[in-house]
Amino acid sequence: QVQLVESGGGLVHTGGSLKLSCAASGTIQGFDAMAWYRQAPGKVRESIATITRDVIPKYRDSVKGRFTISRDNAKNTLYPQMNSLEHDDAAVYYCYAKTSPRDSPSYSPYWGQGTQVTVSS
Repeated sequence: QVQLVESGGGLVHTGGSLKLSCAASGTIQGFDAMAWYRQAPGKVRESIATITRDVIPKYRDSVKGRFTISRDNAKNTLYPQMNSLEHDDAAVYYCYAKTSPRDSPSYSPYWGQGTQVTVSS
């Protein structure tokens, strides 16, 4: 079973930056897509950034221009670089990966346990 482990969360002031990591237990090259989600208290978990096998990134409008998603296949790791952090960015951030399109019988999603980002000031 594939395991995803997030790290890099912590406390940051508004306007500050963080870089999170999602380390996979195996190769990430076989994933159809990977993504970062976040969930703030009392709110629905939402996708903030995705990256495909072809390394095509997509971003939620609220983070566009501030967050950058990237992947390092050699390290089997997914990152978001998060700049100009705001109070609305405070949440638990989750790593996500899938092996196939969602309408495929072989679809299998994987989730990390999350890492907490707290924004102060």
